[in-house]
Amino acid sequence: MTDTEQVAPPKIEFPCEHYPVKIIGDNRPDFQTIVLEIVERHAPGFDIETLVKRDSSNGRYLSIQVHITAHSIEQLQKINEELRATGLVKMVL
Repeated sequence: MTDTEQVAPPKIEFPCEHYPVKIIGDNRPDFQTIVLEIVERHAPGFDIETLVKRDSSNGRYLSIQVHITAHSIEQLQKINEELRATGLVKMVL
């Protein structure tokens, strides 16, 4: 591959079941509740059983991963935007 070649991002076929969303943010008592309310608003009925959470090694951050059924890129962008607007979220993957 040359420097001028661009690699296209992988395309997602919608709807995409079991789409992982990982949210990393400040480890506060209300972080999980806020994150799950936002995810539920944009992906109603996601399976809460898929939730995985991990503290960072120093305990300052918390990562939460859930799996949703993604219906569009717009849905994913709205989730990302609303999560970041809280001021608590550092990264959405």
